Amino acid sequence: MDNHKDHKDKIKDHSKMDHGKENHSKMDHSKMDHSKEDHSKMNHGKDDHSGHNPGHGQMGHDHHKMMIADFRKRFWVTLVLTIPILFFSPMIQDFIGYEFLLPGNQYILFALSSVVYFYGGWPFLKGFLSEVKKAAPGMMTLIAMAITVAYVYSSATVFGLKGVDFFWELATLIAIMLVGHWIEMKSVLGASKALQLLVSMMPAEAHRVKGDIIEDISLEDLLIDDIILVKPGEKVPADGIIIEGSSYLNESMLTGESKPVKKEEKDKVIGGSVNGNGSIKVKVEHTGKDSYLNKVIKMVEEAQKTKSKMQNLSDRAAKWLTYIALAIGFGTLAVWLILGFPFVYALERMVTVMVIACPHALGLAIPLVVAISTAVSAQNGLLIRNRTAFEESRKISVLLFDKTGTLTKGDFGVTRIESVNTSYSTEEILRLSSALEQSSEHPIAVGIIKKVKEDNMTIPKLENFNAITGKGVEANVEGKQIKVVSPGYLRDEKITIPEDAYSDAAETVVFVLIDGQLAGYIALADEIRPESAEAIKIFKKNNIKVLMATGDNEITAKAVSDKLGLDGYYAEVLPHQKVEIVKELQEKGEFVAMTGDGVNDAPALAQANVGIAVGSGTDVAAETADIILVNSNPQDIANLILFGKATYNKMIQNLIWATGYNVVAIPLAAGVLYSSGFVLGPAVGAVFMSLSTIIVAINAQLLKRKIGKK
Repeated sequence: MDNHKDHKDKIKDHSKMDHGKENHSKMDHSKMDHSKEDHSKMNHGKDDHSGHNPGHGQMGHDHHKMMIADFRKRFWVTLVLTIPILFFSPMIQDFIGYEFLLPGNQYILFALSSVVYFYGGWPFLKGFLSEVKKAAPGMMTLIAMAITVAYVYSSATVFGLKGVDFFWELATLIAIMLVGHWIEMKSVLGASKALQLLVSMMPAEAHRVKGDIIEDISLEDLLIDDIILVKPGEKVPADGIIIEGSSYLNESMLTGESKPVKKEEKDKVIGGSVNGNGSIKVKVEHTGKDSYLNKVIKMVEEAQKTKSKMQNLSDRAAKWLTYIALAIGFGTLAVWLILGFPFVYALERMVTVMVIACPHALGLAIPLVVAISTAVSAQNGLLIRNRTAFEESRKISVLLFDKTGTLTKGDFGVTRIESVNTSYSTEEILRLSSALEQSSEHPIAVGIIKKVKEDNMTIPKLENFNAITGKGVEANVEGKQIKVVSPGYLRDEKITIPEDAYSDAAETVVFVLIDGQLAGYIALADEIRPESAEAIKIFKKNNIKVLMATGDNEITAKAVSDKLGLDGYYAEVLPHQKVEIVKELQEKGEFVAMTGDGVNDAPALAQANVGIAVGSGTDVAAETADIILVNSNPQDIANLILFGKATYNKMIQNLIWATGYNVVAIPLAAGVLYSSGFVLGPAVGAVFMSLSTIIVAINAQLLKRKIGKK
């Protein structure tokens, strides 16, 4: 198998593929056997195992299956040849106690062993040449040197050199190495299955609606603003907005949300989600590389290719283990020769050291965990942009939450409208303010528009719209200057806040100014998410302090904090002030995770040790965040932190196993227990090496069970 020092760098760059145009349209992913590609993510032989290097697309999908088949075939051929080699070997005959020597017995052994060496050992020899070209000796170098030295020495004994041949051990060694690699390749097949499921989610065709005609077209022909029909049970072909019909959509593979989500007119749908029982017509917003699914795939692959501190540590350890193994191998040969032992015995010790010290398990320890954790996270609505931040999430001591839409549902309903100016009725205040809120997706704006529609009001037109950063919005409506602002704006402008503006309820209040004068205010209530309380229990159980920073007033902030049992809160905070809060906490020695919407909270997300963008929905390009949560559910953050801890623990377990195994095995292979009568043969060493790799692979696979566990 390939040198695992470069294991992670070699992950196929599917981001270079146009998943939305070429590959999702020309191939029916739903019918494709994606198991063909999984292992190529870990690239166990892109350069080394077989004599070709197919590119991406269908050839890349087939390449992995061909690689496994190639190893299987080489193993069975080698095994068949190993049986007569063992049968005709004088050493085996002496050991078992029989004699069956044919004329030219040594030449028969030489011929059979030559086929085993060149055919069975070819993947290792080819890998050795590849490592030499890169000046990066690794596992293939050790195996190739071990089998080459054994073959050359044994061949020399056939043609006149004094000594005992090594053919039977050479054959068994290659057979065991082949079966070990074959089994291991099969055991790591699931490394990126979650990502492959994402890749396979797009259907091959779409039903495009043109007038009364419905035509089936391939995805590459689908254009923005096209109208498509999605029938019951079908996959949605592209991101878009429903313009007709309603249905429940299953987005579990995209967002981690297990329950089907009801979608109606004007709701957004994500390409790859599965339609329920209703037919819907969708206006296409994104296709190809701009689609949500492709952004997720690209982000996952970029995260898999980005090396964290743990990955770099693993790479350095594997590199040094190779050098140490080479040094100990030749040193072992020299020591046994100096002690007066036969060359064949000293050679056997050297070969065993080189085989058993292969840094395969060490090289696989981290990359496999990385591939699994990143892909499985994406399947559960956790998109990792910064691997180091994800692995360090185990250190989080303080979690700073934005309130609206995270701890609360963000589904505001108008509870009160009050006028403080006799010139304007409550209906007029609501009507004029709705003009400013009609284009906003902010929860408060949505709540106001919802109330206007319930009251069957006509929303007036506006001019010269302007956002007052962190404080509200302003525009001209029907010749009047209208502002809808926060209490902080009133304080800054020295405008007195009415005494009865706040009730005892956990309300959010916005104030309406007309031509610079306070006209009235609108109170809205936001329901606390039922998942929030459970998530906060998990944080506290893991010794994480939970704080809240909100632009809301003191009364609202305190009500939410008390109800959820938070460790503290900051009220009436502007976006730029959140950065200062994060800095203050860090100066106190806290490891801070900040959660926000990825837009207003960008500076704070960047300052935090771990920045988590929440509620990004189909906008996965939150550039300042380390991790993006597709949903706004605070329990997803709990899952994220716990899964980050589990991922780190798996890495440590694998590193301990891989290095600990070598610490014990190398001295045994060198023959330190010779005086006690214990000698480890090359074939047994190969068994242990293969087992150690398979153990690491299986341990990494167990990580999948950790996602979502409390």
